[in-house]
Amino acid sequence: MSFDSREFADRLCGFRSTAGEETAVAEWLRDRLAELGFEPYVWDADAELLAGHPSFPDDPAEMATAGRRSAAGVLALGDADPAGGDDYPTIVLNGHLDVVPAEAEWESGDPFEPVRRGGPGGLNGEPSDAPETLTARGAADMKCGVTACVGAALDVREAVETGDAAVDCRIVVEGVAGEEDGGYGAATAALDNPYPFERDAAIVAEPTSLRPVVATQGSLMARLRIEGRSAHAATRWRGEDVLPRFERIREAFMTLETERGEAVTHPLYEAFPVAWPVVCGTVEAGSWASTVPAELTAEFRIGVAPGETVREVEAAFRERLANVVANDPWLREHPPAFERFSVQFEPAEVPPDAPVVEAVRAGMADAGLPDAEPEGATYGADSRHYIAAGIPTVLFGPGDIEEAHYPDETIAWNEVESARDALASAVVRYANAF
Repeated sequence: MSFDSREFADRLCGFRSTAGEETAVAEWLRDRLAELGFEPYVWDADAELLAGHPSFPDDPAEMATAGRRSAAGVLALGDADPAGGDDYPTIVLNGHLDVVPAEAEWESGDPFEPVRRGGPGGLNGEPSDAPETLTARGAADMKCGVTACVGAALDVREAVETGDAAVDCRIVVEGVAGEEDGGYGAATAALDNPYPFERDAAIVAEPTSLRPVVATQGSLMARLRIEGRSAHAATRWRGEDVLPRFERIREAFMTLETERGEAVTHPLYEAFPVAWPVVCGTVEAGSWASTVPAELTAEFRIGVAPGETVREVEAAFRERLANVVANDPWLREHPPAFERFSVQFEPAEVPPDAPVVEAVRAGMADAGLPDAEPEGATYGADSRHYIAAGIPTVLFGPGDIEEAHYPDETIAWNEVESARDALASAVVRYANAF
């Protein structure tokens, strides 16, 4: 079976693989990898296993693992044994198959019907001199990254078969489930290796604009609940309004954000206007316009710096909340609840001079890309699961993170091809330096 990268990416982007709907695309990927000569693997997210992971809920019943299937393919090149048992290196090229839902503001048609503009195909198949782009949900985040990984692995195999490269290694291409809400597929694979060999390094093809990212931020997901006392709006003084109390708590948290930005430093995050952001993403309060609101629930996402832990940051915000409570007689008698919910993201970091990072930078040079110093990112990624398992991992891929989760998500196709070339070279560089 030949590999047409455009057709492959378009087919991937055609799957509505939102949370819990990854099985169909994973099985399609497994079958395509098998047809291309990879040894295929599949695994499902394991709630019982993940319950022992510090980032996931302790109760397996609280995890949405149904439909969370991941797929992979292995190429054993040169003298490397597909079953392991040798000293040759294994490098993982990873991407996630899940996407976030597309909002109503999407303007270019069905988000899961890919649209190409410019380039040889143009719009509706008409050639164009304009740069080629692909618009679809998941185009940047990150199905084109998966496509680049598959193409890179095949390019290395071809180079070995034609004698243009001499390399003994295993290449694993993964398409994992559930990255957007915690990394169900990658965490399962990190905790329970699905392969009969060890993994020595990994590259996650997130949309990094073709720059190496060696540090990712963590996040605490916490839910605040405040109780007040209802009363008729005409006699509001008889009630205890939750809203001003919430505002005092939120203001205290934002002040702590500012303090942490000054006290918690990291050289890779100095360029960001807010290094460790605090966002209150949802607020629900009250039940009727003519009633003093007596209940409020708010959900926070709180940034965690590389080198910190979610537990440490949670303790700092609990202490700040306790200060607010201590100064409010009602809250002292009715203390708010502040509890984790969903999946927590621990920060992760790999040394900028790690062999896999140096291989990526060398691969970039081989592909004609400008050199870029390793960077940090204010988002989390599946790299953290592999790093926690002792597998050095770097992010590098096509597309701009600003397109991720955005209406009419678009990627420049030349970046996909450049990523493919750089990844292929990085694999060869890493394997020969192992």
